Amino acid sequence: MSKKRVMSVGLVAAAVAAGGVGVASSRAATTHQAVTPTTITVAASEYHYKLSKTFLVKPGTVIFKVHNIGKEAHNFVILSGINKTTPLISKGGTKSLTVVFKKKGKYTYECTVGEHAERGMIGTFIVK
Repeated sequence: MSKKRVMSVGLVAAAVAAGGVGVASSRAATTHQAVTPTTITVAASEYHYKLSKTFLVKPGTVIFKVHNIGKEAHNFVILSGINKTTPLISKGGTKSLTVVFKKKGKYTYECTVGEHAERGMIGTFIVK
């Protein structure tokens, strides 16, 4: 093999190793794009939640922005094996809760303060 040919092969190999040009690098870029989370607003009051959306069309990440429009403190808990909760939210406060739903199903949410769930602060979020 000539010196020119060896040098050309070496340059191509170095470019590929560095993630340079080619079809392989453009394919990799399209398959690993980040998916934007879905933001759902939640209004909490005595003794009710109002979600801007009660379902997700496929598994993914949801940011629940919980705003307490009531007079009492509340929280927002996703149960059903996820078991994530906001801190206690006082009157007028807002907290966010990020949840990754990995599979389809029905997920219960509720307020765990006192008897708030028993009084109506409970519901079902669906991932289709």
